[in-house]
Amino acid sequence: MQKDDAMVTGIWGRKVGMTQVFAEDKVVPVTVINLAHWVVTGLKTLDRDGYRAVQIGHVRPRYAQQTFSHSWLKKPKKYFVSLKELKTSDKKIDIEIGSTIDYQKLLEVGSLVDVVGTTRGRGFAGVVKRHGFAGGPGSHGTEMGRFPGSIGHIRACGKVIKGKRLPGQLGFQRHMIRGLKVMRVEPETNVVLVKGAVPGKSGSFVFIRKV
Repeated sequence: MQKDDAMVTGIWGRKVGMTQVFAEDKVVPVTVINLAHWVVTGLKTLDRDGYRAVQIGHVRPRYAQQTFSHSWLKKPKKYFVSLKELKTSDKKIDIEIGSTIDYQKLLEVGSLVDVVGTTRGRGFAGVVKRHGFAGGPGSHGTEMGRFPGSIGHIRACGKVIKGKRLPGQLGFQRHMIRGLKVMRVEPETNVVLVKGAVPGKSGSFVFIRKV
């Protein structure tokens, strides 16, 4: 597949996991992000769609070694794990369907990027786990061990203050980590290493945006 140039705002990847590299006589924790198996599947134009963007798809592993075919676009769920969009500032998008995005010009060693991902879902959690409440006494007959306590308003108006920290869904939310340094770019394996941790579990999709 050939690579085309397009002024996109970022690139999608898949989190592999964390490791460490040696730089300047110290150990640096890094997150490995795989940028392989993404192909252009469509173009969004201002006249037809109201905005400009490049649609890309992540090819399923069983079809990753095959040559792209336009027939794949008729059954996207069969051939692609997920379809994403990359906004572009180009008035005329000069890119072909089936090509790949050249991320080497977007991600350079030493540059700063913002990484967006979906945090790990922890399910329904109480206030101690979700917000770090200390909880009540653990002995002497108390029944307030992990209870949230009073949630009433100070003026007793019968309402709960908006934003009150209560039990609920923990995790599985979109989160951004800003200003991560690109430590290494490996075109041979289509892998980029960024300093620090990024949200999401291994195998989840993350969006890398250049600062």
